[in-house]
Amino acid sequence: MRAIVLSDAAEAIGPYSQAVSANGFIFLAGQIPIDPTTHQLIEGGVERQAERVLENISALLKTAGSNMQNVVRCTVFLKSMNDFAAVNKIYAKFFTGTLPVRTTVEVAGLPRNCLIEIEATALE
Repeated sequence: MRAIVLSDAAEAIGPYSQAVSANGFIFLAGQIPIDPTTHQLIEGGVERQAERVLENISALLKTAGSNMQNVVRCTVFLKSMNDFAAVNKIYAKFFTGTLPVRTTVEVAGLPRNCLIEIEATALE
């Protein structure tokens, strides 16, 4: 098992890794919409936040030697299920071909009061 650290991504805010590679898989911790250069939360609504989260996931996978086409599972956490359609629109831009399985749940709150968080599992 090895930790995957992307210096241009938001640092973990607790005792966990951004991502870990183990047994041919890459497990990504939940990613929130943090701008990698300013380390600030992206403003502008759920679509902009979803795009930033997926860009952060893509960057972590690239660092690990993988890519978005190797994602096999995602869990999407939404502050409001009313944003489901808007998130699907952005999500579809990042995944093509065989789509990863996905679970989407509405939650009471997310770190930094963001609107979306996504965790993913991918093949190396």
